[in-house]
Amino acid sequence: MIDFLRGRVVHFETEYVVLDVHGVGYQVFCPNPYYFAKSKDKEEVTIYTHHHVREDAILLFGFATREEQKLFRKLIEVSGIGPRVALGILAGGTPDSVVAAIYQENITFLTKLPGIGKKTAQRIILDLKDKLDGISTGGIVIHSELEVDLFNPDQSTWQEAKEALKSLGYTDAELDKAWQNMKDSVTPDETVDAVMKKALKLLYVG
Repeated sequence: MIDFLRGRVVHFETEYVVLDVHGVGYQVFCPNPYYFAKSKDKEEVTIYTHHHVREDAILLFGFATREEQKLFRKLIEVSGIGPRVALGILAGGTPDSVVAAIYQENITFLTKLPGIGKKTAQRIILDLKDKLDGISTGGIVIHSELEVDLFNPDQSTWQEAKEALKSLGYTDAELDKAWQNMKDSVTPDETVDAVMKKALKLLYVG
């Protein structure tokens, strides 16, 4: 089992990055490849991985944190959820928000995630509600109707995403510019991670 890789990002696409580890290029499918885009051809990064083996392929799925890795492994234990669907869930929501939604049996939130219908959401809650110890919710409270005021600086999804992006080294000026270019395309029910992904794509291109 390959638990993590450490190397330089030398290429990325919308679904994966290629990590150069001592001259070997590993294709790693990620929830948000743009998270690693800023490090392309620069410093080494650590990607926590899940090594998935099936009859016709050997695949690596990669994550920025142990929390994502743990939740991914829990999700693929649920009947009917394969690695691609689990990756889509993590692309649409942070581990904190997904875990909080499961604990609160928030079907409305879960069905907003890619590839998740009502029956699948119910199955996730039934199978995982008592199996998520060790995956922090970070004190997040998910509102059942997902009513978020994007322009309220105290509870804005964008403000949460902005703080996370600042921790990656982006400046207020860079982030404010990205927000001006993307705000019309952001809807109130989008998760912090989805907003971050949009911003990172603009920041990398810009």
